[in-house]
Amino acid sequence: MLQLIDKKKKILIYIILLIILSTTSNISLENQKNTSVLINTINVSGLSNNTNLEITQKLNHLLFKNIFFINKDKINKIILEYNVIEKYSVKKIYPKKINIEIKATKYIAEIKSDNKFLVGSNGKLINSELNSEVLPVFFGKFNSEKFLEFKKIVEKSKFKFKDFKSILFYSSSRWDIQTINGIMIKLPRKNLDQALGIAYKIINDDEFKDSKVIDLRITNHVIIKK
Repeated sequence: MLQLIDKKKKILIYIILLIILSTTSNISLENQKNTSVLINTINVSGLSNNTNLEITQKLNHLLFKNIFFINKDKINKIILEYNVIEKYSVKKIYPKKINIEIKATKYIAEIKSDNKFLVGSNGKLINSELNSEVLPVFFGKFNSEKFLEFKKIVEKSKFKFKDFKSILFYSSSRWDIQTINGIMIKLPRKNLDQALGIAYKIINDDEFKDSKVIDLRITNHVIIKK
């Protein structure tokens, strides 16, 4: 009888040991699984080395976090701090890497003041002294929404921003442009696409080669001054 009891105790001990070892093994496997998807690399490319590094450092808090649970909104918030960015993509490279590819905006105008601001094709102002391009000078109170509307119309016309020496924006939401050849084009508030088309034809017509002002502010009227 005593032998039977001892045998039962041994079996019970074996079962307990088996459960402990199985649990320990499962925990170990789970920890290994979790570790295998922790981010250990963040790559940022597309801007200057210094700016890429700066963005990377701001994203370092994501290191050793589970790649499956990374909230892209947190990444977006940091990226959008930089006006120089036109667009970007965030790619999760499983199991441990995040790649952020950035396209820098193109500079299409400049604002001369105590601090030099450049106007990007994304409609944002960039505080920079690094640009070496000759850009048209913007005058007036900058309005991103209005500027993007104007940019879209210019891009559909035969003009390019490189054809302009200066761009003037008035509080009445009207635009004037001066070409690199010194011709002032006074545009109407509406139908800018048609006005730009007329101005382009006049500028390229030998009959009006000495023109200095093309005034298109009045509907169905063209006033040309030499």
